[in-house]
Amino acid sequence: MLKKWIKIAEETIHTNNWWEYRKDIFEIPGVSNGEYHYVYSRGSSMIIPVFDDGRILFVNQYRYLNNKFSIELPCGGVQKGYNYEQTALKELEEETGYTSKDIQFIGEFNPFNGVTNEFCRVYVAKSLEKCISRPDLTEEFELVFLSLDEINNYIIENKIWDGMTLSSLLIFEKKRGVK
Repeated sequence: MLKKWIKIAEETIHTNNWWEYRKDIFEIPGVSNGEYHYVYSRGSSMIIPVFDDGRILFVNQYRYLNNKFSIELPCGGVQKGYNYEQTALKELEEETGYTSKDIQFIGEFNPFNGVTNEFCRVYVAKSLEKCISRPDLTEEFELVFLSLDEINNYIIENKIWDGMTLSSLLIFEKKRGVK
C-alpha cells in the first residue's frame, strides 16, 4: 500500500511576489525521514482568448532561461490580493491589450509536480474587447493570432513548445463542445 508522507517541519529559504523556495523535513512512516526542496506557489492562471472567428490569441515572448522566443497563451502567477480569475483577466489585459466579460474556467493542472505545488487554472475568454496593454517592465510581447489548424501545425513543428500552453490547449481541445 502506498504511504502518505508526513511533514515534520517547513522552512522558507527565499520569497518573492510570485513564489517561495521552501525546504520541508518529512517522514515516510516505517521507512525513513528526509528533506524535500520545492517551489511553493499561490498558483497561476492561463487564459485562452478566442475570437468570434475561432482564432486564438497567443503572445510571443523571450524566455531568458532557454534563450529562446516562445509562442504561449497569456499566463501569470497569482499574486497576493488576487484570485485565479482576477489573475487571468489581469494577464489577458497586460499581455495582449484585450479584455473580456465572458470568461469560463475549463480545468486545472500541476505543471511540474515533483518541483512545485502550483496548480494552473485554465480559462477561456470570449467576446474580446480592445483595451490598453500595461505589461510589466521585464515583459515584451508580440501578438500572434492562430486558427486551430495553425495551432496544430505549430505544435507539430515545435513552434509551440511551452508545457503550460500545451497542457492548456489539450484541456481546451477535450472540453470543446462539452457543457
